[in-house]
Amino acid sequence: MDQRARERLPDLPILVETVDAQHRLTAEQLASAQAAHPGTDFVAAGKRWHRPTTKNPAARIWAVDPDTGQRYDLTLQEHRAFWSWAIVEVLRHTGIRIEERTELSHHSLVQYRLPGTGELVLLLHIATSKTDAERLIVISPELADVLSTIISRIRDENGAVPLVVSYDGHERLWNPPMPLLFQRRVGVENRPIPPSGIRQLLNEALSRTGLTDTAGQPLAFSPHDFRRLFITDAIMNGMLPHIAQLVVGHRDINTTMGYKAVYPEEVINGHRASIARHRDTRPSEEYRTPTDEEWEEFLGHFERRRVALGDCGRAYGTRCVHERSCLRCSLLRPDPDQRHRIVAIRDNLLDRIAEVKKEGWLGEVEGLKVSLAGAVQKLAQLDERTRRTITVNLGMPAFPDVAGRQVAIDPKLRVSEPDDRVRP
Repeated sequence: MDQRARERLPDLPILVETVDAQHRLTAEQLASAQAAHPGTDFVAAGKRWHRPTTKNPAARIWAVDPDTGQRYDLTLQEHRAFWSWAIVEVLRHTGIRIEERTELSHHSLVQYRLPGTGELVLLLHIATSKTDAERLIVISPELADVLSTIISRIRDENGAVPLVVSYDGHERLWNPPMPLLFQRRVGVENRPIPPSGIRQLLNEALSRTGLTDTAGQPLAFSPHDFRRLFITDAIMNGMLPHIAQLVVGHRDINTTMGYKAVYPEEVINGHRASIARHRDTRPSEEYRTPTDEEWEEFLGHFERRRVALGDCGRAYGTRCVHERSCLRCSLLRPDPDQRHRIVAIRDNLLDRIAEVKKEGWLGEVEGLKVSLAGAVQKLAQLDERTRRTITVNLGMPAFPDVAGRQVAIDPKLRVSEPDDRVRP
């Protein structure tokens, strides 16, 4: 299993880029064909196609390649490309099990509003599965974009997510009708996408990447591989193992640490020893329930994350490692409204680099180049976030009105950023 993680982690960006490109290509082809009249030619992605005349043009959209004469079902191609993209994005951003993915519904979206600022935090409710324990995970902006796209696609003419009946293969029973997110139209009814369909779509996506394993065979991804890669990537980027355990729903931290072979053993042992020593020397009063003043100070951290160029994402109780040089920091989430500021800073940095080279102040060049790279990276982030410009109403259900089950959040379990200094 460790070898699978080592092989697949470097290839994950290629898979993500491939499914995203295929999704956009097939969507463009289908939209261009729909705009063309049957029996006419159209151009999509720089290539000329012919839309043939069919008995029922509204059912499926076909296109013929004039060079080869081969017919393509654009409706089916776009359908499979979209769900391949959605599956990869949801699995890589959440690390959920495949049985948890099959139970994601419109009711899984939960709102939490910070009492001090009124800032809305979106959470994803993960239903009970292997450990029989429910959990909530924070929805990142990238994941929110994917979920909103899915909801917009599956809504019916009344704007509601259709109710579908799914079969629980573990419990061997039929679930009540639910507004599942992963559903598709089959004939005259909507049906859930089964786990076998997930694996088939993943295999098709992988075949387009051309990736191979160490034996030269086509690389295979299972849905559970995304869970391993999610944990691996989270810990490699600084998430503490016991926090990762809670996020992915492991009952035992040793299960989470089963991915230790990805890292040098001495690093993990040193890290765990450091945590143990820190806890041994920590005053016992830090394990008590925080006072109202301490909790208000904790919430105030989130209010003070707002900076000129966007929002600072550093964890509570941590200092700024870049000495307020936000442009260089990977934790800065730039605000689209401040794009003009970042562009001005980038242009100024280019002028400064040209000036110091001209004057021979070469000692300043390296620092200016680091800042310039940060500005370019932030502009690239904004471009990626604004690529999909359509605003989709999530139709967030109000939980008093939700049919089925409700999620009761224990008031002791406050929603916050991971931190082990103040323990509610």
